[in-house]
Amino acid sequence: MKEKHKGTDTVSKDIQTYLSFRLGDEEFATNVQKVLNILELKPITKVPHSPEYMCGVINLRGNVLPVVDMRVKFGMEKIEATPDTCIIVLNVDISGEEVMLGILVDSVSEVLEIDEMLVEPSPSIGTRYKAEFIKGMWRQGEDAFIMLLNIDLIFSSNEVVLLQTKTEEAGEVEEEE
Repeated sequence: MKEKHKGTDTVSKDIQTYLSFRLGDEEFATNVQKVLNILELKPITKVPHSPEYMCGVINLRGNVLPVVDMRVKFGMEKIEATPDTCIIVLNVDISGEEVMLGILVDSVSEVLEIDEMLVEPSPSIGTRYKAEFIKGMWRQGEDAFIMLLNIDLIFSSNEVVLLQTKTEEAGEVEEEE
């Protein structure tokens, strides 16, 4: 919703803050309200029989945190970590339950203030990502777009239950050692 003030530019009440990150040549962003932390890459403990997109778990302040490789989740080729690779810790709402998980990304880019009125709908064809994953597209510059993610819809409740189960199993193994 826009308000016009006499003698000033148009001001929008629909400004949202996003954290942008890269996966390969593509730029994505998620609402900062979902972001709890950004961590340097640390050793990730593999979890046996976990889904391909689950890298494993890390210890985050005494809690076992599942880490998902977003490249694999989005059907991209898995790559070796670089100095820019990092883990974004998110609070995701799955079927009304808040779940904390980490996503492995190639790099974090910047924090963006985006006017929701300038967000374009995501294309219904020609994208390799499920339409419901993408909240919309924001034009950055002449011909670059950032895909704004609906992070709560990327992980189904079944996937999260599986992640939680594997995370709990990993936590029990660590306690036994």
